[in-house]
Amino acid sequence: MRLRAFGQVLFGIAALFATAAVAEDPTPHFGSLDNPKVYLREGPSYSHRILWVYRRKGLPVKVVAGYDVWRRIEDSQGTVGWIHSSMLSDARTIVVTSAKPAPVREDDGPSSKILALAQPGVIAKLEACSPAECEIATDGIDGWIEKKNIWGVSTGESFR
Repeated sequence: MRLRAFGQVLFGIAALFATAAVAEDPTPHFGSLDNPKVYLREGPSYSHRILWVYRRKGLPVKVVAGYDVWRRIEDSQGTVGWIHSSMLSDARTIVVTSAKPAPVREDDGPSSKILALAQPGVIAKLEACSPAECEIATDGIDGWIEKKNIWGVSTGESFR
């Protein structure tokens, strides 16, 4: 009888920790891939079929749901699937999605000096955002890019 009660207490504690782990990962939010090779699956387990293999560490993703240690993500192309949480990072990045090179400016304003042109597909670290632009850093360039040219940040999101 005591052993059974002890087992129920341990199970309850384990369930509490599992619930807390999932609760600490609020959805939706942006993160990035933490490994150079990440499998996107159709469901939240290793037995589910692989839909896609990502080969770009740092690629931004949007976490839209969670189940145990699995996260349902969406990428910049709209592809949705499940990734093990160990393959994800909270590090914020963006990917340039404009059809042609996008200006990266010295400050957050359209009349600011252009420092570089970011090619479509470039991944950069996200530093800060104003309502219309975000500060990014990549390959020694630190500047501001218009939100309309990137993916990995919400439309109204602002932070420093």
